[in-house]
Amino acid sequence: MKADAWKALSTDELVEKYREISAKHGHLLDALKTRAANKEYDRVLAIETELRGRGADAHAWILKLLGDPAPGTRFWAASAALGFAPTEGARVLAELATPPLSQVGLSAAVLLDAWKDGTYKPR
Repeated sequence: MKADAWKALSTDELVEKYREISAKHGHLLDALKTRAANKEYDRVLAIETELRGRGADAHAWILKLLGDPAPGTRFWAASAALGFAPTEGARVLAELATPPLSQVGLSAAVLLDAWKDGTYKPR
């Protein structure tokens, strides 16, 4: 979907797409299918950008996704939450970074360290 197509979706539909695609991204990362994961990365980022523009209503949905069963979805929701609910976002990233590490867990550990030392600024 193009960026304009995301705007046409309701917030509920957009959140469901975010959940679906972020889970797929995490699965592809863990399967070491980086080329395919990179395509999903771009899609998740586009949806996240649209969600951020929808304000506090979308923030509430992102916080609900912190408990999603898919590690990829929890990772993306936690990284987004760092910008408006840093305690919750950092907690989920720390949980994902707990051994045994997956590629998503490694990404969570790196992001959490970068956020703590100030080299990562949440969007």
